Amino acid sequence: MRHRRVGRKLGRKKPHREMMLRNMVTSLFKVESIRTTEARAKEARKLAERIITWAKKGDLHSRRMAFRYVRDDGALKHLFETIGPRFKARAGGYTRIMKLARRHGDAAPVVILELTEKSEKVEEAKAARKAKKQADKEAKSKEREKGETNLPEARG
Repeated sequence: MRHRRVGRKLGRKKPHREMMLRNMVTSLFKVESIRTTEARAKEARKLAERIITWAKKGDLHSRRMAFRYVRDDGALKHLFETIGPRFKARAGGYTRIMKLARRHGDAAPVVILELTEKSEKVEEAKAARKAKKQADKEAKSKEREKGETNLPEARG
């Protein structure tokens, strides 16, 4: 019987599962958005919400508690200096899960796990990537219209 047993096993042994979730949460705090399966995101969200609550407190004990999970100094610094203060007024719900299409290989439901309030730096980078992608697309369409390609001409 599994009375009062909480959490998903995710097809892994305990040490592997714990390290995978730690790595996912660390990546979430570095990049503020990760793409993963729905089951993994739901488990990582539990851990991320708890760690962000510690970051909101900001004291030494909270930093040491968070360091047990987030072993990257850069991610921990970002967490306590930018993410924690950003959510100071919020009582919970620091992350959101947005569903995407199913994965092609095994039809697993894929989602994006992201922080609800993004920093300006992340928004600017996202806008810059989108603008660059649009410019590349326009340049490619102009090349097609002209009939130009980057391929060397055939010699005969």
